[in-house]
Formats: sequence, C-alpha cells, structure tokens
Amino acid sequence: MRSLKYYDNYKDLSTGEEMAEVSEILMSVLSTVRVPRPGDRVHKDECALSFASPESEGGLYVCMNSFLGFGSQFVERHHARTGQRAYLHITRTRKSQVTFLYYAQPPTMISKVAPSLQVQQWDGEVRQESKHAPDLKQLDNGVKIPPSGWKCEVCELQENLWMNLTDGKVLCGRRYFDGSGGNNHALQHFQQTGYPLAVKLGTITPDGADVYSYDEDDMVLDSKLAEHLSHFGIDMMTMEKRVGEWEVIQESGTTLRPLWGPGLTGMKNLGNSCYLNSVMQVLFTVPDFQERSVVSLSCFFFDRAKLGHGLLSGEYSKPAPDPADDLSAPSEPRGDQVGIAPRMFKALVGRGHPEFSTNRQQDAQEFLLHFINMVERNCRSGPNPSEAFRFLVEERIVCQQSQKAKYTQRVDYIVQLPVLMDQATNAEELQEAERLREEAESTGTPPPAAPRAQIPFSACLDALSEPETLTDFWSSAVQGKTTATKTTRFASFPDYLVIQIKKFTFGLDWVPKKLDVSIDVPDTLDLSALRGTGQQPGEELLPEVAPPPLMTPDSRLDRQLPPVLDDSTVSQLCEMGFPLEACRKAVYFTGNTGIDAAMNWVMGHMDDADFSAPLVLPGSSSAPGSTPTESVPEEHLATIVSMGFSRDQATRALRATSNVLERAVDWIFSHLDDLESMEVSEGGRSEAGSEGSRDPPPGPRVRDGPGKYELFAFISHMGTSTMCGHYVCHIKKDQQWVIFNDQKVCASEKPPKDLGYLYFYRRVAE
Repeated sequence: MRSLKYYDNYKDLSTGEEMAEVSEILMSVLSTVRVPRPGDRVHKDECALSFASPESEGGLYVCMNSFLGFGSQFVERHHARTGQRAYLHITRTRKSQVTFLYYAQPPTMISKVAPSLQVQQWDGEVRQESKHAPDLKQLDNGVKIPPSGWKCEVCELQENLWMNLTDGKVLCGRRYFDGSGGNNHALQHFQQTGYPLAVKLGTITPDGADVYSYDEDDMVLDSKLAEHLSHFGIDMMTMEKRVGEWEVIQESGTTLRPLWGPGLTGMKNLGNSCYLNSVMQVLFTVPDFQERSVVSLSCFFFDRAKLGHGLLSGEYSKPAPDPADDLSAPSEPRGDQVGIAPRMFKALVGRGHPEFSTNRQQDAQEFLLHFINMVERNCRSGPNPSEAFRFLVEERIVCQQSQKAKYTQRVDYIVQLPVLMDQATNAEELQEAERLREEAESTGTPPPAAPRAQIPFSACLDALSEPETLTDFWSSAVQGKTTATKTTRFASFPDYLVIQIKKFTFGLDWVPKKLDVSIDVPDTLDLSALRGTGQQPGEELLPEVAPPPLMTPDSRLDRQLPPVLDDSTVSQLCEMGFPLEACRKAVYFTGNTGIDAAMNWVMGHMDDADFSAPLVLPGSSSAPGSTPTESVPEEHLATIVSMGFSRDQATRALRATSNVLERAVDWIFSHLDDLESMEVSEGGRSEAGSEGSRDPPPGPRVRDGPGKYELFAFISHMGTSTMCGHYVCHIKKDQQWVIFNDQKVCASEKPPKDLGYLYFYRRVAE
C-alpha cells in the first residue's frame, strides 16, 4: 500500500483535491536530493549519532543528500543545522515502511510518500507439533544406532550430527555463515529423499530431544518420538544429554533470568561479530574506557563514545518485541533485548584490516590487541585508556659461558599462559581414553567420548616464570654464539591484567586445533613473587658492545655488507609455508635469537603491507629516496611522542623501520636499553648528568602497584578453532556474574570459569 501525506497543520494530502500539491512540494526539494554515486554508503540501518534503527520508535530518517541516518530525536536537529529538507523515513516492524520526509517552512510541515518493503517475519520460540509426526514413515532397514561414537556417514564429522527418523542416516547439520556447524549433508539427504524429520544426537533425554522438520523448516515437537527412536534401537528413557562445551559455556541447562538497565545492554551479532561484542562489553566495564567515552572531533573517538553511551546508558536495554500476530498485544520478555547493532563501529575499527573488515570469525585476543593499538594511535595527547592494561616486562638473559647478564624491558598488554597437557591431573583417564580410541579405530567401532583434560592453573603460571634456554645467543662477552638462559618477570603491574590461555595450537600436520581443557582459574591472584628485581648485587652486566649488523638494524654501517642471517631458522620458517623474504626479515629483526622469536615476529607482522617484500636495510640505496637524514612523517612522530618517548627516540625508531608506524612502535619497545643512552631532547636531560639526579629511563607511561588481583570478567570461545565458533563473555557486576551472549543478557547461574579463553583481573586495593 502506498500513500502520500503532507503535514501542514496535519492536513491529509492523500485526498484527490490536495494531490495537486504533491508535485509542487517534490519540486521544491529536488535541488537538495542527490543520487548516490559509486562508493557512497547509505546508512539505512543505524543513526549516525545513536543506535536508533528502523525498528526503533520513530524509525530512521536518511538524509537524501549525505545519506546519513538519524533517529527521530536527531533529525530535526540535523535539519536545523544543515537546512536539509528531504529525508527517507524507514520504519520496520514485521513489515517495513518506507516514507519520504520533507521539511517545509516551518520545519513542522512534513511530506510522506509511503511504503512497500517486506521483511521476513520473526520466528517465535514456541515449538509446534510437526504435521509429519503422527504418520511418519520409517524404513525396516535393520539400522541400529549405538549410544556414542557417532560420525557423519558422508564426511565423518563428529559434531552437529542429526539422525533422520525415516531411514536412520546419521549426517552432519547445516554449515553456518562462519564456516562452522556442518557440511549440509543432512539437508542434502532431505532434498534427495524427502524424508522430513531428524533428531539431533546428543540432545536425547527422557524429557525429549531437538527435532527438526526440513519440510516445515523449523524446530518441531514429535509426540511419537519415543516410538520413532526405538525403531532404531534407542531407548530415550535411558539416555542422558551429552553436555558439551557449547551447553556449559552458554549455561543452556539452566533457566537464566534476563536483566535490563544501564550497563546491561546486549549487542546484535552482525554475522560473526560475537568476538567484537564480547571484547567491547568487557572493555566498557573498565572505568578508563567509561570515562573517556566523550565526543571528540576524531571519528574513532566519536564512534567509541557512541558505543560507550549505547552500552552504559540503558537506553537500549529493553526486551525485544514478541513477534505475535497481533503486534498491538502486550508481550512477555523472552530474554532477547532490543540491544544495539554496532555496524558503524565495526566498519570503522575494521577499515583497511584484511581480517576485521570481513564478516569472518576472528580471534578475540587479536581483536583486543588491534583495538588497543587503535587507541594508542589516536590518543596522541591527554588521557589514554589503554594505559589501564599496559605493563612492562623485564627479561634477564644470562650468558652461560661468562655468567654475565643483560636486562631488557618491553611493553605488553596481555599475559599469555601455555597449556601444559603433560600436567593434567586426570592423566590416567586421558591415557585410558586414548587406548580405547585406538582400539576402536582398529576394530572399526565407534570410539567413546573423550574426557576433558584437567590442568592446574598453577602449572600454567609456573611455566611463565621458568627459565628458557637460548641455544643461539650472541654474547658480547665472548664475541660469539653461546647458550644463555632467559627469565621473564614483571617490571610493573598494570591496573587491569589480561590473561590469555593459549588453547589454540597447531597439530603435527600444521592444521589449527583447539585444546579441550578445563583450568581451575582462581578468583584472586597474587603475582607479587613475579616482580623483577633488576641487576643483582655483585652481578656483572654483558658489555655494551655492538653485535654484528644484524643486531642493530638502524646502524649506519657499510650498506654493501649483506645481513648475516641464520640460514637454518630461515629454512624452518620457509618449510612452514611463509614467504622467503618474510622469513629473512623475521630472523633479521629478532637478531638471530632462534625459531621461537622469529615465529612470533612472523605471526605479529602477517598483516603488514610489506610482509613479503624484500628485506631492505634502513637507509640502504635500495630504498628509494632513503638517506641517513631522511625526514619522518610528523603524524607518526607525534603518535610515538605521545606514548612517552622523546622526539629524538621517535625519529630514530621511524628511520630504523622505513617510517612504518606499527614497526617503529615494535622497534622502540624492543630497544629500550639502547634508548637509555640517548639524550632526551624534549623536557629531558643529557646522560652526562649525575647519577643522583638521573630521571626515570625513557619509555612508555605505565601505572604500577601491588600485584594482587581479583577476577571480574572472562571471555569464552566455543568451537574447534578461532576461524569458527562463537564467543560469549561473563562479567561480574555488583557481586553478580552476568552472561552477555550477543543480545541476551542474563544473570549467570553457573559461570564456567574453567573454560575461559581470556581472563580479566583488576587490582585489589590495599
């Protein structure tokens, strides 16, 4: 249905006698209407100043010149400031309505041209009896289903399995948009046979099971389920639901109480944006990020402030409408919220990034570091909220031949703890399960379900502090390679500590996999014993003698001398499939310190635009226009200076890395010892001053305090790898754990603290 109205003292222009005015009105605003050009983005889903959407009260108004969207509370303000008079008005319930808004003089006069856009009706949660259940055909083919060890009969997938209730075929479910789920074999089987009903294996209990009707395209009830299952040898009265990672983390077995209000706002999943949702929910629990959510001229700060207001104000923390047939009827809360859809924020933080700009699933830890990096780059002056997480790591390297030591410091934001499978407390149970699995494979029978490894948190923490042996360390004391030991300690303790459990690893075939472990992560943590102490009394330091050119990539030595690279490390990296030049740079920039350091460099620089470009020494003739006095971009210079370094130090870092900001930041953090000998040019003093008046060593601003913490949030991942699955987070608010599962925000009954991926601690005040 279409209608055209012109509101002038609320007169209806849809009548014939006044329709003649419509063309005159449209002609009067035609000069302000612009046709979108290629590259123009029409913001038809989200208000530029709030999270109002077409579903919000009053709908969304799209400016017909700039194509920005505005909620009903902001459209008149935009009209008053810009003089724009033409807007596309979009409202959406079960049926969308698109109208044309015209501001006449005065601006209370409005013209509308009405609607025709259908959207899919929302699905309710009440399951109906399937029309196929009473007379379902079942084949007498002798198929009997074992109680465990199922796998897809086509692809042998062992997750998300469905048994067809007509012929007993066990096949995998639908493939989700992130690539997880299954391979669509159960759906394809229905398309080939027409057999409509399937039950999800692992959900069968005496109370029922998950039954899907492919013909009706919905979850359904089957009143004859016990009879249908017994046909294939399944006694549902003796079955227990398999409680897996997905059910435990999402607390599926409990009745969760929905929560509403400030700080309890859900976030819509935009298609694999659960990693972003979980990280931002936790960050906006930290006061530094809450207090810095203010409007700024920067797009980054503005969108961050907009997101903070949306999450903290409670304005969007309301029950989602119940999709009843009668939209005017009152609805009961179902757990889902109206929430916010951070489309513009996701587009901004992902702009130009090869992964975060896509709709693919991502690693929450990588996104957290990416966002912190954006905060660092944009906080050039004034308070920087990422300082809440920033801390210094002290690395002590002792040459085993000379027993002399070297101390370095580097900046970090996350503590990464390894998972030591050999420290499992249920090792005997795991060994027995492995024996049974091998036995089942040899006999062709289904293997039993594998138990989850129980790893003590203390074992993971001990591994962090244990000395590491360096076999290819270049010692300035002996002027050659030798063996050294490296110990890592905290040089400072941050206000907020992030701990990552390194669950994701590579198998022997280099295929990414996730370790299925349970770790007894404590509610309180005391890391005081891990504070670094610096040089010990009577301890000799390694001489400050420059190693080969490899160790000082910014040195101005003969540019004709090629860098000395460890060929064995380069070869190992190449065998892993990385480009040759990237491998050479990894070995070069980590100073021949071994495969682990080089691998970390590769993983941290894979997104660099010049990742596979040839290795070019800073200032070499192969870099066009590069000279020892080459100028550096003022914008990059200001960014590094704002982090607490001097202008001379920032200049040196940029010249050492060909003016690439991200590499310069990495370089300056790994060369703090070298920078201490430089004269501080801005507000500092020369090293020639007396020891008694020595200023603190140059470096980034860090907060320090006691190393005692309490757990206040954790992010959990479900799935087999970071490339698929789902994220949720649990946050402790007013002594109550709350689960944030996209748009669902509920009081947590059993927070699965042992299955987390990222843990967030805050300092305990003494």
